[in-house]
Amino acid sequence: MDSPSPLKWGILGCGKISSDFVNAVQTLSPELHLVVGAGARTLSSAQDFANKFNIPKAFGSYDELLKDPEIQVVYIGTINPDHIKSAKLALEHGKHVLCEKPIGINVRETKELIAMAKEKNLFLMEGIWSRFFPVYKRLKEELDKGTVGEVVQLIVPFCTLLTHKERCSLKELGGGTVLDVGVYCVQFTSFVFGGDKPIKIVASGHLNEDGIDESTSATVIYSKGRTATLITHGRAKYETDAVILGTKGSIKVPFRFWCPTELVTPNGIETFDLPKTDRKFNYANSVGLSYEAEEVRKCLKQGLLESPLMTLDETVTISEIMESIRKQTGVEYPQDLL
Repeated sequence: MDSPSPLKWGILGCGKISSDFVNAVQTLSPELHLVVGAGARTLSSAQDFANKFNIPKAFGSYDELLKDPEIQVVYIGTINPDHIKSAKLALEHGKHVLCEKPIGINVRETKELIAMAKEKNLFLMEGIWSRFFPVYKRLKEELDKGTVGEVVQLIVPFCTLLTHKERCSLKELGGGTVLDVGVYCVQFTSFVFGGDKPIKIVASGHLNEDGIDESTSATVIYSKGRTATLITHGRAKYETDAVILGTKGSIKVPFRFWCPTELVTPNGIETFDLPKTDRKFNYANSVGLSYEAEEVRKCLKQGLLESPLMTLDETVTISEIMESIRKQTGVEYPQDLL
């Protein structure tokens, strides 16, 4: 990775989030990043995707994509239950991996994948893109210098309409608010509290007819008098802010805190511009996926096998918190029984 040649990406899964990822990567210099292949379950889907984004190669199976020696790192944008299988397959073929969140359905899958990456001496990162936005860098600076004193309480709700999305409503597709949007609440909490593990979690909520969570409320207790209140909801829409309460004041990351452009501190409002583009995205602020792609390149150039901004230990902690919340709510996936 010391040469000036670009990092060469393969895209595993050709859905909406993969479309946004490729769009975002292609706003970066081709001297730094190139998407050279796309793989789907059918060749026609891969060809349609490749043609749309001018990707040179299309593959009618994931295995064919991963056998291409030109591809160095794979972005995995498949549905939740397929993340573990797809990521393991990529690692078996010697590819570095950026996997969409959640990296595993449960803690067991998460730990298995991390252990495999370490055994293979390959880079692995969960695609929690929030961490690489400029707002998060500034937020850490404010927290580190004690702008609001000792942080004692977080309030992090994520409420949006998910009932119309099949992948969010069915157990077999890894549905549920915790895995889909709750991961953002948990990662924000973990970020503010420095990756610490909580000492207690109390959670409950409501399930849909398929037995997955359509809402949860969790109180996450940390040492030193710190508490986080986390709410997820798939039937209520709310322009979600994340609020940090300290002994000397508060900080707010306004809507959308998971891909933010503003930070409100006791000193006022700071605004951060996203990369300029006229490309069309499926999801808000998705051009910011370019930040995590660039983080992967930087890490590999430095010979790192994990990101210091999104470590594998913290990925495990986030998975543990999510699993506790959903299990207390009454959600059990088939993967939990293995």
